[in-house]
Amino acid sequence: MKNKILLPLGLLFSISSFSQRITYGGAGGTNIANMRGDAVKNMQQLLNFTNDIVSTNAVTGYYAGGFVNIPVGNNFSIEPALYYTTKGYQLNGSYSVKDISFLTANATAKLNSSYIDMPVLLKANFNGLQVFAGPQVSLLTNASLKTTAGIAGFNLLNNKTDITSQFNQWDIAVTGGIGYQLSNGLRITAAYDRGLSKVNAGQSLSAYNQGFKIGAGFSF
Repeated sequence: MKNKILLPLGLLFSISSFSQRITYGGAGGTNIANMRGDAVKNMQQLLNFTNDIVSTNAVTGYYAGGFVNIPVGNNFSIEPALYYTTKGYQLNGSYSVKDISFLTANATAKLNSSYIDMPVLLKANFNGLQVFAGPQVSLLTNASLKTTAGIAGFNLLNNKTDITSQFNQWDIAVTGGIGYQLSNGLRITAAYDRGLSKVNAGQSLSAYNQGFKIGAGFSF
């Protein structure tokens, strides 16, 4: 009878002790987003004939959200998270008339997209140094294309168009990186996201999201 009583008490104590090690937190930072794929390669090949008049650029955005860290061993944990993340892609064009420096034409086409990122990370912790990787599912919330053009300092075009319907609603990716967490819960991380499913809907050529995230967070 004594053993029958002690066993449930022991299990209850173990579960309580484990749950106390589960931590919650928030994180955010900068996301340097870009795209890759056949569509991007073909565009880049065309741009090579412009003699650098037109070029592609990454889009600097941000991410912010929260996470739950669940220990599964002395040095390992599983960390599901939920982040709002801005991504995109940009084309820039600039042309100056020779010997007339003030007569310069500029044009920009910028894709801005917003996602709810849901990564599930496996993390290894070595005295504060963390290495992590895992799958990520993202839900598209909005996509827009902003085009601007001007010459000699005058704006000739400034247009923003909603193109959410031209993109797939879901995106699948893998993510991984490194970080360091102090004993007070403060953490610094750097990660790379690589999309595995094409984002452009109904197109024969594929385009995939990718980006570098640098940020900080705090674990409670």
